[in-house]
Amino acid sequence: MKKIALLSSGGDCPGMNAAIRAVVRTGLYYGLEVWGIEKGYTGLLEGKFLPMNLSSVGGIIQRGGTILKTSRSEKFKTKTGLEKALKILSNFKIDGLVTIGGDGTLRGACELSELGVKVIGIPATIDNDLFKTDMSIGVDTALNTVLTAIDKIKDTASSHQRAFVIEVMGRNSGYLSLISGIAGGVEEIIIPESSVNFQEMGIHLKKGYQRGKTHCIVIVAEGVDKTYEIANYLKDEIGFETRVTILGYLQRGGSPTVFDRLLGSRLGGAAVEHLLEGESSKMVGLIGNDIKATDLKIVLSKQKSLNKSIYDLAKILAR
Repeated sequence: MKKIALLSSGGDCPGMNAAIRAVVRTGLYYGLEVWGIEKGYTGLLEGKFLPMNLSSVGGIIQRGGTILKTSRSEKFKTKTGLEKALKILSNFKIDGLVTIGGDGTLRGACELSELGVKVIGIPATIDNDLFKTDMSIGVDTALNTVLTAIDKIKDTASSHQRAFVIEVMGRNSGYLSLISGIAGGVEEIIIPESSVNFQEMGIHLKKGYQRGKTHCIVIVAEGVDKTYEIANYLKDEIGFETRVTILGYLQRGGSPTVFDRLLGSRLGGAAVEHLLEGESSKMVGLIGNDIKATDLKIVLSKQKSLNKSIYDLAKILAR
């Protein structure tokens, strides 16, 4: 192992730069030549390789996003695209590749490994839906961003005695909604993993108002796709003056928290060490307080499920 490359792909998130910094500095420490690939798999197909040194990653650990930039590539998913990527990696004499991203990024890494490329994946997605890692890079920062929004909206909700419906990211996973909802003390949490019971929600919220509550906040994961339907129900069926706030891409940005900086650093260093040990087709993840590597096929075999006990706790605390 003499020369390695790294890329970030898919949705950006805070902490990616910490991982990039760790991969580069760990690689250089062990005497490797390190190259960065701009714009993810799209950049790989275009041969956008940049030599990386200590100065390349100076002053980036506190920055959100990714200095290598990112994208999604449909061309890479084809047989022709994969073969082209393999040829380009061979032309640059890359011995090992580190990929940083979510489910799609890891699937691409798995397909490259089946063609003989030594690849280690690093989980980075605010949805926190990847199997075999307790936390992915970016999750903690996104949670804190959502929580800040909840706290501020709660001030306005109480002042005007309104109901607010806040939509957060999460196409197939309600993790962000669930955890931020508990931490923010919201009245209702709607997630893709559980069906919406409008009647039950209405009874619960009415009881809160009868007890003297001056506000009502409902958190909805975007994957539920019922944000405005819920808002209209609160207004038309219950009579609440209602406002909708969609946080959107705000959740992906910002300076990473201490947790995400540390997690990115640990995963980045571990990825390089696993390549040096001759391992491939694995994802390094946080399990307990340890960094462990799991075969990519196992990681991709299923989506992480929500902890039901936490969801049950949310129901109890919201009463």
